[in-house]
Amino acid sequence: AFEINEMMANNEILIFPPAVSLLAAYKCEDRDPRVQLGIQNVHWEDQGAFTGEISAAMAANAGASYALVGHSERRQLFGETDEQVALKVAAVLRQDLVPVICVGETLKEREAGRVNEVILNQLDLALTSIPDPETRFLIAYEPVWAIGTGKTATPMDAAGAHGTLRNRLEQAIGATTAARTEILYGGSVQPSNATELLAAQDVDGVLIGGASVNPQSFGEITRAAG
Repeated sequence: AFEINEMMANNEILIFPPAVSLLAAYKCEDRDPRVQLGIQNVHWEDQGAFTGEISAAMAANAGASYALVGHSERRQLFGETDEQVALKVAAVLRQDLVPVICVGETLKEREAGRVNEVILNQLDLALTSIPDPETRFLIAYEPVWAIGTGKTATPMDAAGAHGTLRNRLEQAIGATTAARTEILYGGSVQPSNATELLAAQDVDGVLIGGASVNPQSFGEITRAAG
């Protein structure tokens, strides 16, 4: 067991439950109000006939404050394009939600030496939906080859990608705003590697996948971030 106060001491904790559980999580009497909630995916239109989809407005009404946009599984399994990701960023911002913009390369792209090219193209298009440089958003670097595979980017790999993203942010929105924009690492984050990853340059936090299902693992990773 772990104490929420210990976890929250120096951390911001965001939980992205399944959409069908979002409202229940929001209304849960035991939820610490310091733990913020987010939606895993939204549609880019505010309204319309899109059977099975969830709008950003619906997510906000269900208690979301954040929204994942362009997660690697959305890109790889559902063919989500950079253009659609940009539209989703705009939709999220229209509802005053904070977008967590996910970028990352596949193994094939990595082996071809295209890491920077791929993640910068993804970021650049998403930034077209953020006209105000003071708008808050987060970035999550997710090397696709490390998602759910047990493989993890080395701290040097993570620092390199995060540094590339930070430099582009400085060019796009200015050094001051870029410095306070959190860039998270996501890709087989475990208690065994969290401390080392979080110590890497420009890694401001982690986007936890499978390990978040286990409360003990989640608590250990959160303590590592503190």
